[in-house]
Amino acid sequence: MIETFADGALTLNIRERHAVLTLNQPGRKNAVSQAMWRALPDALAAVERSPAKVLVVTGADGVFSAGADISEFERVWADAESAASYAEIIAKAVNALAVFPKPTLAAIQGPCVGGGMALALACDLRLADSTARFGITPAKLGLVYSLEDTKRLVDAVGPAHAKDILFTGRILKADDARDMGLLNAVIAPDAFEAAIDAKIDEIAAASQWSTRGIKAMVELILAGQARDDARTRAAFLEATQAADFQEGRAAFLEKRKPNFPFR
Repeated sequence: MIETFADGALTLNIRERHAVLTLNQPGRKNAVSQAMWRALPDALAAVERSPAKVLVVTGADGVFSAGADISEFERVWADAESAASYAEIIAKAVNALAVFPKPTLAAIQGPCVGGGMALALACDLRLADSTARFGITPAKLGLVYSLEDTKRLVDAVGPAHAKDILFTGRILKADDARDMGLLNAVIAPDAFEAAIDAKIDEIAAASQWSTRGIKAMVELILAGQARDDARTRAAFLEATQAADFQEGRAAFLEKRKPNFPFR
């Protein structure tokens, strides 16, 4: 099932095991317009309602995204009021992706810059082919990156690498981005699609009760929690009584692949 948002600039293909959200402005290197930022939470809500177990975020025609749509800058940054509104729309969109409960994977080819990087950093995993290039360029525009976007970068690469990326606004090759910790893997272009499919298969085969619970735990750790509390202990105990653990335990004992019921 394919849905479109922002007059087709976002396309959502919901399949049985996963969904693919595509930035679809190839004539503008998939620059993210205000309409696309505004529509993103609705697209994510459609995936959450669907049976898809994994969300893949990508760009059309071998380009992830060159960033926010610069053709709108004169209007959206015209004064403090419009700038505040625009920033709020972007933050709502990126945060919706960051807290999305299902596993997310950014499949990156070509440029991934500015707002494109914000979206990639909001995903759980980032896989790129060797054509990918990465940059965050507020220092070249006289802007200051938001705290939440900066934190996601620091969480991924550490403070020293984050400062280097932000201070210089330089463009990173895929291998350099991987070595910093920005990427999970760099893949040859001719093997990229197969590698994405294989990773989707791995995640979709796991217990979705587990993957969503694990994602929530990691978010608590990134928010500063270091010790169990009543909520995290309850999550662990609830899992021990849930149907997925019963099936996983039975499959292990019977030496077969589990068929986890939680969707």
